[in-house]
Order: sequence, then structure tokens, then C-alpha cells
Amino acid sequence: MPVERVSRGFKDISMSFEVNPINADIIGVKNETAISRSIRNLVLTTPGERFFNEDLGSGVSEVLFDTLDDISGAVIRDEIEQTIIRFEPRVKLTDVMVKPDYDNHEFNVTITYDIIGVDALPQQLTFALQPTR
Repeated sequence: MPVERVSRGFKDISMSFEVNPINADIIGVKNETAISRSIRNLVLTTPGERFFNEDLGSGVSEVLFDTLDDISGAVIRDEIEQTIIRFEPRVKLTDVMVKPDYDNHEFNVTITYDIIGVDALPQQLTFALQPTR
């Protein structure tokens, strides 16, 4: 029987690198915000982009230049699911929806997950993926 992980909370630094005026330290983000930013960063990171951890990331950026259709959306969905399962042990993935937006030439992504070990409602992260060069 697997052991359920229990945690007291999660903390990370803000990517804006703003300084807290009270203690002159970098502002931090906690729990739900820290995890949602981590998931988004994992999806947007290309494997080989991080030094000393070349496997970290997803191959989503490679698919964004394919034809904008449901098949590409399914490939992106599978890539996102595998990336989160592999690299984000703090969450239990519930659903990943990827829908093509033909008017804006992008994919709209909605990721639903539960945070393991923290009393929090199911979380939902929504963002758009666009091809960029």
C-alpha cells in the first residue's frame, strides 16, 4: 500500500524578483501560487534548457508549430500530463484540456489538479500556448 505524503506547505520565490520593503528580502509565493507557477514553468520549459537537469521540461513547444487541430491538441495534452506526473510530485492530476483557438492561432490549456498533503480545494490553471520564434 503506497504511503500518502503529508506536507505543511510550499514556498518559492517570486519570478518578478521584487523586494519586500519591510525586510529587504525577495518576495515569496506560497502553496497554491507556488505550485501553479511550477506547473506552468514545467510545461513551458524545453528539455535541455536547464543546466544539470537536461530531462526537465516538456516537448510542447515542438508541437506548437504543427497544424492547429485536435490531433495536435491531443499530443500537447499527453505531453503535459506526462510532464506533470513525472516532475511535480506535489499534485495529483485530475484533468488536462487542450482546445485549439483557430481565430487567435493558439491552444487554450486548462489543467485541473489536487495538491497532495494540503487542505485546499481542487486547483485549476488556465493559459494559452502560442508558437513563438
